Amino acid sequence: MRTILYTVHPGGVYINLHNLAKEEIESGIKVYVNVTNRCPCHCSFCERQIKKLNEDNTLWLKEEPTLEEILEEFKKYNLHNFKEVVFCGYGEPTNRFDDLMQVADYIKKQQPDLPIRINTIGLGSLINKRDIVPEMAGRIDTVSISLNTPSKEEFYKITRSDFGPDSQDYIKAFALECKQYIPHVVMSVVDTVISDEEIAMCQKICDDLGVTLRVRPYEG
Repeated sequence: MRTILYTVHPGGVYINLHNLAKEEIESGIKVYVNVTNRCPCHCSFCERQIKKLNEDNTLWLKEEPTLEEILEEFKKYNLHNFKEVVFCGYGEPTNRFDDLMQVADYIKKQQPDLPIRINTIGLGSLINKRDIVPEMAGRIDTVSISLNTPSKEEFYKITRSDFGPDSQDYIKAFALECKQYIPHVVMSVVDTVISDEEIAMCQKICDDLGVTLRVRPYEG
């Protein structure tokens, strides 16, 4: 079964909402929205690169869900049971930016106080060939951007971004602009991928930008 809405159990185990007991959903869950495999980066540490995809337990989509299919999935559940909705998955969600904004509009209409987050590489304006940041105002509560490393050169080396060696400059500018429109702006790194010294340098970058640094655990 294609996984569109899922949650994450301890150890990074993906669970399709269809496989959750009613009681577990009603206890309050964080829900992730999986809409695309497409990504402009090819990070060396990404699960897409280092894990064999098992069709019985994967976020890999043989076919992207339509906007109507995504909305139909949400209509199966009581949004009051959701703690947060996160646009995430194997791919870069801003590849489906226009559709995601319509999903966000639906969620905010049904439950205005339900937080919505986008986990992104921060290259969405380049992907969509327009400035998408103002369009997130009032729709998105948190933007979490993958910083990965303090070095611009190393960023390009490990992400192998389709947008070239200046990609980290683009995501910093994206983060800075997001501050004007989004209540919470976060940049993230993975703890075992870079050194403590590099994490400290990433903290300095985030301090200078006025955003929050999150150090994520590596789930191999």
